[in-house]
Amino acid sequence: MPRYHVSATTSAPVSAVWALLADGRAWPRWSTGLDELVEERSSGLASDGRDGVGAVRAFRTGRTVTGERLTELVPEERMSYEDAFNLAMKDYRTAIELATTPEGGARIEWHGTWRARPGIGWLTPLFIPMIMQRMADDLASYAQRLD
Repeated sequence: MPRYHVSATTSAPVSAVWALLADGRAWPRWSTGLDELVEERSSGLASDGRDGVGAVRAFRTGRTVTGERLTELVPEERMSYEDAFNLAMKDYRTAIELATTPEGGARIEWHGTWRARPGIGWLTPLFIPMIMQRMADDLASYAQRLD
């Protein structure tokens, strides 16, 4: 089963990073790889920006829409999600873990596993780690600009 583990560090506090992760509507603002949150394909989104376990967030990148279901939320520590719908991967499971650095910033650890679907899926081990590293870097950079 392919896997990735990426990390990034920011001077922003864990609380600022968590606020960006908890709000699915914020992800396209900080991620250069996401074009929009597709609300009509999403479900359970919170109006206050604190999506709960079970919420499905559908994101569009180009013409592709993928959905992720939140499976675990430990505020300011850990967010886990799995694929709700994805053309290239199945059994996708990931976790984002946050920790405070000695300087008061945040360390972001993002790791996941998946199985490739027939077709383009065989390419996923080549590009998913790079995409996820960019996501972690984008999150760290955006949170730092807000700090």
